[in-house]
Amino acid sequence: MTTDTLPEEVANRARWSLFMGVLTAAIGVVMIIYPLATATVSALFLGWALIIAAVAQLVFAFTSQTAGNFFLKLLLGVLYGAAGIALAFFPLAGVATLTAVLGVMLVVEAILETVIAFALPAVMGRGWFLFSALASLVLGLLILFHWPSSSAWAIGTLVGAAVLINGITRIAISSRVGREVRSLQPSA
Repeated sequence: MTTDTLPEEVANRARWSLFMGVLTAAIGVVMIIYPLATATVSALFLGWALIIAAVAQLVFAFTSQTAGNFFLKLLLGVLYGAAGIALAFFPLAGVATLTAVLGVMLVVEAILETVIAFALPAVMGRGWFLFSALASLVLGLLILFHWPSSSAWAIGTLVGAAVLINGITRIAISSRVGREVRSLQPSA
């Protein structure tokens, strides 16, 4: 690759990245529109991932050097397997359980962020930690106070929002790279 083709290659990759950003953002919007389907697919994926992890733990158990390690890995394999089977074969119940766990996790996160905020000097971003803590607390309580009906929207909406934001970020970065490459190319 010569230096003449490098800007062209970077511009080409930036265009592909821009396309992928638009596609990712569109998928994120679809996920937000259909949050229960998104949550169900997420539970299925997590379930099968746990089943695979369970099999790996069981295999690793038989390579353990001590009885303690053997039984620990065996126990982990059984726990992963039970959780994976529950999620993979009963995804709607899994979505309800995961939603409750998410709500509790957000409340705990809010508490920890508040502690961190007050452990920092005021000039070190305390306000942002408190803002994040408040947002986590409100969302966590919203999920928990409306549970189990919040299962229909919470996980799917949050996963969809994360995918949408990822797509928007990719679009912004790709656009910036494309503009920078165009500004470096000599005028014809």
